[in-house]
Amino acid sequence: MEEHDNNKIEKEIKNEPQAENPYRLLDLKLTHVEKSAAGIPAVLAAFSDLFEEKAPIRGMRALFKMNQMGGFDCPSCAWPDPDDERSVLGEYCENGAKALAEEATTKRVTPEFFKENSVFDLAKLDDYEIGKMGRLTDPMYLPERATHYQPISWDEAFKKIAGHLNALESPDEAAFYTSGRTSNEASFVYQLFAKEFGTNNMPDCSNMCHETSGSALRPTIGIGKGTVTLEDFYEAEVIVIIGQNPGTNAPRMMSALSKGKKNGAKIIAINPLPEAGLMGFTNPQSVKDILNGGVQLADLYLPVKINGDMALLKALELLLIEFEKENPGSVFDENFITEKTVGYEDFIRQFDHYKLDELASLSGVSKELIYEAAVTISSKKRIIFSWGMGLTQQPNGVDMIREILNILLLKGSIGIPGAGVCPVRGHSNVQGNRTMMIDEKPTNEQLDRLEKFYGFKMPRKHGYDVVRAIKAIHEEKIKVMFCMGGNFLSATPDTTYTAHALRKLNLLVSVSTKLNRGHLVHGKEALILPTYGRSDKDIVNGKIQIVTTENSMGVVQDSKGILDAVSNNLINETQIVCRMAMATLGERSVVSWQRYHDSYDAVRDDIEQCIPGFENYNVRVRQKGGFYLPNAARDKQEFSKELGGRAPFTLTEVPDNTLAADEYMMATTRTHDQFNTTIYGLDDRYRGIKNERRVIFMNQNDIDKAGFKAGDRVDLYNYDDGIERVAPLFIIVSYQIPEKNTVTYFPETNVLVSVNNVVKESNMPASKYVKIKIMKHDPEVYKKVDQMLYQGAIQRP
Repeated sequence: MEEHDNNKIEKEIKNEPQAENPYRLLDLKLTHVEKSAAGIPAVLAAFSDLFEEKAPIRGMRALFKMNQMGGFDCPSCAWPDPDDERSVLGEYCENGAKALAEEATTKRVTPEFFKENSVFDLAKLDDYEIGKMGRLTDPMYLPERATHYQPISWDEAFKKIAGHLNALESPDEAAFYTSGRTSNEASFVYQLFAKEFGTNNMPDCSNMCHETSGSALRPTIGIGKGTVTLEDFYEAEVIVIIGQNPGTNAPRMMSALSKGKKNGAKIIAINPLPEAGLMGFTNPQSVKDILNGGVQLADLYLPVKINGDMALLKALELLLIEFEKENPGSVFDENFITEKTVGYEDFIRQFDHYKLDELASLSGVSKELIYEAAVTISSKKRIIFSWGMGLTQQPNGVDMIREILNILLLKGSIGIPGAGVCPVRGHSNVQGNRTMMIDEKPTNEQLDRLEKFYGFKMPRKHGYDVVRAIKAIHEEKIKVMFCMGGNFLSATPDTTYTAHALRKLNLLVSVSTKLNRGHLVHGKEALILPTYGRSDKDIVNGKIQIVTTENSMGVVQDSKGILDAVSNNLINETQIVCRMAMATLGERSVVSWQRYHDSYDAVRDDIEQCIPGFENYNVRVRQKGGFYLPNAARDKQEFSKELGGRAPFTLTEVPDNTLAADEYMMATTRTHDQFNTTIYGLDDRYRGIKNERRVIFMNQNDIDKAGFKAGDRVDLYNYDDGIERVAPLFIIVSYQIPEKNTVTYFPETNVLVSVNNVVKESNMPASKYVKIKIMKHDPEVYKKVDQMLYQGAIQRP
């Protein structure tokens, strides 16, 4: 392997007179903005991906087993499957089919591929190109100062990990990251290993998507999860969708909304953009829907400003209070308030200081629309509020979710059929990870149970979440990082800062199915450990295994892959953890890692002993549809234990979102052709974008006032913390969006999100609340861009 003087090369790159442009614009085409989601175009798009991945037959066979009884759980979102009968035509959506296509692909990333392609050259590709290379086939190792990954045996890989971990001065110098695709079994042994090793440094993807939901819900209703089932959507009278785009983020949710709508539910959509998945749905399995153009979903659309949601919620409450005063007992559930809540009087008193005109102005929504929404809610009892990262990634997201709870508490609309809260989780087992104690802040109650069962002393010191882990790596307090899935660099904020941090690691280990940017911006040494996808047969001792997951509504179900693995040199995640544990801990371990290595049933037997709600786990999870975990808020209307089972009304404040004359508020979002950081294609069909991702959506009035025009090329700047951050070369697209608000795609603009711009209490990145300035594109801007980040490894081959 070639070696280079890192300092010399770093200096050469920074001093290049004309830095190489690490970006490229494609041929952007604007098409019509869709008014309805799904339908035949979704079916065609899903199947086209199977052909692109050269797996039409293999993929089709798998599609008809995805989300079916006895089949495998979709590796995409966590939306629940019907408890009983499931469609024989298919229980999957367009994005689920695309996720499956990338797992079922016949493309391979082999040791020969890495021999022919240096890290430096691979890192010059964009995330879409990197992700389309195919499935990883063998464990690979990047020695210090090397230019190419090279093959390594599994035994040698675990020996190397153990050597690094055991050389640390403290267990807290290691961090163990988890993505939301990891099964319950792998998650349980993973957190157990970290604790026996001696640390609670377990940052995970919840820290970037729904930590805010848990932080808001646990102290108020006593559980950090939603309180509704899929059937509740069918029985609801009002469904409020706020900060969530079902058409892209959880497409199968539209089927539930459509069924609820047909049963009489009114749907209120609250979002800065009028997304297709909020407005309409054409069920591709319904001939009637296809012929008639589908069904309208939103009865009322409220075009709220970015972070204007709190003002809007308080405006709704102000009107509901007025309606209740006019007709006492007709709007609020007085018995529920008296018996199940605390703090009602103080909550009501605060509204003496609010005025509807001011709240409406701050929200960006007209008084007339707010009044119509309040009237819709006032006479109904079965109300569901559903939200996504449009709320959780706001700096006051915890408060906004608690304000939603305030409305439901006034109405007594929680813990009854057709009513409650529904945070829409992103990845397929992100909720199960947390149930399995993937948590940097485990409770003493959880640790006590583990300690009693296993007999070793649990670490009690809280560990690092994602944001704190990034800072700790930068400060060299973390020296080894193990990533169980995911694409840490592309998912996290402040990309340049994070990349420089990762380069300081002594060792970065990534358990992955495909190549991603996290393998190319690495520590001094790096390992890639290939593993199974959800659709792959997971064979242990000659027998195909089941794994288990938990969906958004607390159902634990089994999942069994059906596809032959892409390589004979893959190891499942549970065995990877067990072999790492045996290599690292050796005879000082009190856990029977070999037993877990040989049997998932053994893992589940011990989960049953350590986590409430999993009684008779191995039997119940094999029953049709799995089983629901206990949910006292839903099942018994029992809320905060500290308040005797009652739920508190919460006092919150309306934020000041003042912007300077040349500032805009930016929110990052997905295209319809991606899931989290996985980019399936370069189109955003529903928003009318084709063949380009480097776009910024702006209100036409803002475009005119700034002296721009649609199609102009611009650079985006953020100045939080007194630091200039730049995302170069974006194209302006005129769009229906509130003035002074803009939207861009991630991960391209994560570079603008300060690591210090976080949500209060949950410490999540506030990626939906970024103040930016927009300037005409300057070709010299590339000199400001960190070439080590965008061109990958320092080492040139």
